[in-house]
Amino acid sequence: MAGAAPFRAQEKDDELLDAYSRAVVSVVDKVSPAVVNVYVSKKIQRPMMYGPDEVQGGGSGFIFTPDGFILTNSHVIHDATKIEVTLYDGRHFPARVIGDDPDTDLAVIKVDAHDLAFAELGDSEALRVGQLVIAIGNPFGFNCTVTSGVVSALGRSLRTGSGRLIDDVIQTDAALNPGNSGGPLVNSRGEIIGVNSAVVLPAQGICFAIPSSIARFVAAALMHDGKIRRSWIGISGQNVALRPEIVKGKHLPVEQGVLVVSLERRSPAERAGLVPGDVIVGMDEHPVKSIDDLHKLLTEEFINKKAKLTVLRRLDKLSMDIVPVEKLGQ
Repeated sequence: MAGAAPFRAQEKDDELLDAYSRAVVSVVDKVSPAVVNVYVSKKIQRPMMYGPDEVQGGGSGFIFTPDGFILTNSHVIHDATKIEVTLYDGRHFPARVIGDDPDTDLAVIKVDAHDLAFAELGDSEALRVGQLVIAIGNPFGFNCTVTSGVVSALGRSLRTGSGRLIDDVIQTDAALNPGNSGGPLVNSRGEIIGVNSAVVLPAQGICFAIPSSIARFVAAALMHDGKIRRSWIGISGQNVALRPEIVKGKHLPVEQGVLVVSLERRSPAERAGLVPGDVIVGMDEHPVKSIDDLHKLLTEEFINKKAKLTVLRRLDKLSMDIVPVEKLGQ
């Protein structure tokens, strides 16, 4: 009888591992047919004696509508002179750019093809730290490579190689490599909750994905207009929880807000009087509980239009007038 308990413990461990394996296999079977390989050609400027030249590169993407719209990273297709997509079943198609948004490192391209598998965007706002996630992509050209891990952190900020700051990204330890860019990060239900974007080198297990809440908003705008005009106030921020006594005492409609980490010089935020440490909780009667909320509000309708920010500064609740300007350089 003494050996029965260790045996039952081992049996339970085996059952847990089998359940984990079944979850990953189920997700891969569901999502992999929608994952594509994106090949691009780009012009580069050689020294004068050699003249312009062309280089090849690529990444990943996934079909998210049955008529061939594909989400990928902006840095994968930006300035491409030619784009070709290889589907899961081996078919090849030329692709055209529908829209490109470097500010979120997202782009939409399209292929004209039939009988396409597609994947559904899930709800990244429901993610919890520690939750199982699966990444599918084409690192180094190895088609439909699968890695798994957990959500390591939420609400991160990531500065890209070009200097752009992307806020509210998902950090995961699911292994990513060059070529994974643009591929899906998927939850255990087979819903895409992020677009894989970057890996910190030489660190191991520190990888980032753009959340599906941002991807859904950006993709819809790119499909409708081909570009995104945004208003801009000039802050870098992060999501923070508010103390319950402040929420109750100030009659706030939100339990968290956007902490101002830094401001651009001569920006609308600086002119309005914002300072690092302020927490934005509202804009023009709209509650602001996250950076995602602020991004959604800073649309072209607010360009050069006076708006009112509700801000917490230490224990004071302030109201500030601000005039957003158009975000340039996209």
